[in-house]
Amino acid sequence: MSKYLIKQVKVLGEDLVDIAIENGKFSEISKNIADSGFDSKNIITAGSKSAKVALPGFVDLHTHLREPGREDAETVESASRAAIKGGFTAITAMANTNPVADTAGVVEQVHHLGKQCGLVDVFPIGAVTQGLQGEKLAELFAMHQSAAKVQMFSDDGKCVHDPLLMRRALEYVRSFDGVIAQHAQDPRLTESAQMNEGKVSAKLGLTGWPAVAEEAIIARDILLAEHVNSRLHICHLSTAGGIELIRNAKARGVKVSAEVTPHHLLLTDDLAESYDPIYKVNPPLRTNDDVIALRKAVADGVIDIIATDHAPHPQEYKDCEWAAAAFGMLGLETAFSIAYLTLVKSGLMKLSQLVDVMSKNPAKIGRYPNQGLDIKVGNSANLVLVDVESEWKVDRNMLQSRSKNTPYEGRTLPAVITEVFTHGKLKLKNGEITK
Repeated sequence: MSKYLIKQVKVLGEDLVDIAIENGKFSEISKNIADSGFDSKNIITAGSKSAKVALPGFVDLHTHLREPGREDAETVESASRAAIKGGFTAITAMANTNPVADTAGVVEQVHHLGKQCGLVDVFPIGAVTQGLQGEKLAELFAMHQSAAKVQMFSDDGKCVHDPLLMRRALEYVRSFDGVIAQHAQDPRLTESAQMNEGKVSAKLGLTGWPAVAEEAIIARDILLAEHVNSRLHICHLSTAGGIELIRNAKARGVKVSAEVTPHHLLLTDDLAESYDPIYKVNPPLRTNDDVIALRKAVADGVIDIIATDHAPHPQEYKDCEWAAAAFGMLGLETAFSIAYLTLVKSGLMKLSQLVDVMSKNPAKIGRYPNQGLDIKVGNSANLVLVDVESEWKVDRNMLQSRSKNTPYEGRTLPAVITEVFTHGKLKLKNGEITK
């Protein structure tokens, strides 16, 4: 395995040091490491007028890879390429594929495809129920014991709406420290829903998606998790009311964690006034008050992580009228920039705190070995170099995803990711994928 030397980089934006990588791990971190012993092509000079920052590789707990079954939208390889461009060294494959990832065979297939691609760690999520139908538990323990070693289970896209089934799932995964990641959406309260229920939906005449539909399930599942003493994770939290439910649960010691997407930290429901389905997403974009509350909740630790909910769709799924369009947005390549803009540049968080919610905490929740670790001698070298002083313009045609449904087309965003190492292997150099 190649040896690498990174010169003059700010770890977490603070200490200016050199970093040596050997045998997949950080081998030395000090003020001045001699160039001798390193191939010149493996020396990266990060120092400049404003030095780049070095951060642990990002970990995404919510990624739709679409393979198997919808390779026209995305594949494990194309999603991995998007991930590495976005600074992620680990992603989590959601279960709503075709066939559904509800057996050991399917999760092992996804796991193998990730290994074969070799850009990032790909951790499959198993379905909670067979076929995502919400009727019978899937092969939870078999998926856990498989080569994929599944720890997280979710019917994402479909809420586990039966409370007894949800209780049984929470009880079952407790035996191996698993976690149920719930898509909090009461199906009856969201029938035919198209966007956030409020002033804008009333104005546009689109069926509203009330905040209470999300909050009712969060409240129910918190009580169930508390009752059986198991781990619960709330996917893509989007409402101010949901924040308070989670805050109170954590104060009682409930084993609950929560994520927010970058788009829910920036975009609001008034964008629907364009009738452009690029802004149609599940859960829907909420009000500005919700956005502000979500940002503050990340800053004060009520929300544990940022997760992309990367949801690629072919063009025809968005190039139609709003009601017929699919829910979802791309997120991998823009996630860090949006998070940096809304949380760090806004003054709500330090860069080191952003690392917690994009790297350390998701790795802990997912129980992912050798991910989310400090930049420290002996640790696996999952590393991102970012030029936080530079900007870039989003161009959908330059994105690595097979789909182009980004809501940020034409926007100028801060923070350019230049290099990425996965387990000590250089996968992105000068913004270009090396493989």
